[in-house]
Amino acid sequence: MAIPKLTADERAKALQKAQQIRSQRMEARKALKAGKLTLKEVLDSTDNEVYAKMRVKYLLESLPQVGKITTQKIMEEIGIDEARRVQGLGKRQVAQLLEKLS
Repeated sequence: MAIPKLTADERAKALQKAQQIRSQRMEARKALKAGKLTLKEVLDSTDNEVYAKMRVKYLLESLPQVGKITTQKIMEEIGIDEARRVQGLGKRQVAQLLEKLS
């Protein structure tokens, strides 16, 4: 599959959209850390592009009292690949994450 040729205007719009999504993802991570947003709310909102394309690793690391080591252990126990995104989680994986972290 060939990469589509974008005009300069299309490329600028795509770049702007990507920057907005990254900013919204950063705000979501801050809200998780502050306790204003819960893991369940994020996992239930897979139709939201901001949450759906977030890596599970970064999502878990954003939770209060969960660091890199804890995240790695949880993901290994459940069988979640390091590169997995929220939208790619199965029902069993979501249920196990909520059970461990709620």
